[in-house]
Amino acid sequence: MRVFVTGATGFIGTAVVRELIEAGHQVIGLARSDKSADTLKVEGAEVHRGSLDDLDSLRSGASAADGVIHLAFKHDFSDYGKAISDDLRAVKAMGEVLEGTGKPFVITSGTLMLTYVLPPGQIGTEKDVVDNSVPRGEAENVVIALAERGVRSSLVRLAPSVHGLGDHGFVSSLIGIARDKGVSAYIGDGYNRWPAVHRLDAARLFRLAVEAAPGGSRLHGVTDEGVPFRDIAGVIGRHLNLPVVSISREEADAHFGWLGAFVSADNPTSSALTQERLGWQPVHPKLIPDLEKGHYFSN
Repeated sequence: MRVFVTGATGFIGTAVVRELIEAGHQVIGLARSDKSADTLKVEGAEVHRGSLDDLDSLRSGASAADGVIHLAFKHDFSDYGKAISDDLRAVKAMGEVLEGTGKPFVITSGTLMLTYVLPPGQIGTEKDVVDNSVPRGEAENVVIALAERGVRSSLVRLAPSVHGLGDHGFVSSLIGIARDKGVSAYIGDGYNRWPAVHRLDAARLFRLAVEAAPGGSRLHGVTDEGVPFRDIAGVIGRHLNLPVVSISREEADAHFGWLGAFVSADNPTSSALTQERLGWQPVHPKLIPDLEKGHYFSN
């Protein structure tokens, strides 16, 4: 299968590209710079020049492929609304050219959106549906609707912590904040839960989705159903030799910056249906054992 991958040179995307190629697929990777193009060439992928803002490049990339995995997203939390609208435009553009083809189209979403629609403490599942008012909810619903228009469409809701060597996301940010502030903090009692998944397990899930996910599938990229945030802060504090402290919700934004809106989220999430549907069995380290390896703290 020739698979068009957006976000192909990102933390997750590079693992997805390698996973696809090792499984015998050809990869067409979206590249907006010479550096990205060189990275794709080294991995053995074909280069497709363009960006999320160049809708024609997205349409032509999708048209030239046997399937699409959409990973790219502008992680600009200073203007998150625009990042969401730009992502929706990209999803719609690629979806339009895939209508009636029967080709697979896999997009990326997040489990955190379930906190908008579920009662506190309830474990989120693949059966949970979000409405268009939820961040990235409209993109989810657009893709699910494509299954009625001749696209084998699916979405992968990723845990907030996609971890592993080279991680520059939430966990590495928490470590940087702890170093800067001189304490490793959690909010309140710290028993709010974060799901997590290793990037290599996530990459395998994306491959399985493009290969075999039924149209209209909601999938969960989750290994740890919910790690108490206090446990994450504890490991960080121990490795950095810093105090582990509780702060109030009112102090969170000043302490955590852009992460302040996320650190108090209680987001327990199951992937049981995903594992059953696709035979996906995570095999890489869970979050706390991965943190204990120490590679996050080497810099």
